[in-house]
Amino acid sequence: MKIGLLSDTHGWIHPRIYEHFKDVDEIWHAGDIGGLDTADALSAFKPLKAVYGNIDDARVRQAFSGNLLFSAGDVRVWITHIGGYPGHYDRRVVSRLHDDPPALFICGHSHIARVQYDQKWKFLYINPGAAGYQGFHNMMTIMTLRADGGKISDLRVIELGERGRAISPDHQG
Repeated sequence: MKIGLLSDTHGWIHPRIYEHFKDVDEIWHAGDIGGLDTADALSAFKPLKAVYGNIDDARVRQAFSGNLLFSAGDVRVWITHIGGYPGHYDRRVVSRLHDDPPALFICGHSHIARVQYDQKWKFLYINPGAAGYQGFHNMMTIMTLRADGGKISDLRVIELGERGRAISPDHQG
């Protein structure tokens, strides 16, 4: 199963996302979607699994959960928006990790792309960075990966371009 992974679109889909996700089986969005129109556009393109983030309104929060726990390719996955990072997890994350750690933990929020194996909890931590135009990040990023046979492989970090030089949401033509 090939996955397209992104976060923090903040209501804007970079046109190159469609090119990079053309061969994925599913898109996973780690929150701050920015509106149901953004989720609808992504789900019209590929099946979408998503969680809401701290900027998402009541309509997005009604459509999506704050946490998503599931299996993909025999890999146990947990997606949430605000999760922290290895050694500095959010308190609510730590309490759940004690009970049942996943094999793959994905979160957004920081706008910083990061992939790290967590030695303490024995899982792969991924934050895809920010794919959207809004925020403090310099580089817009997305990721692709494969989840098969209980393993994660072929992880790619894709730079969409510098946020300041990007096609602005007002000038997508």
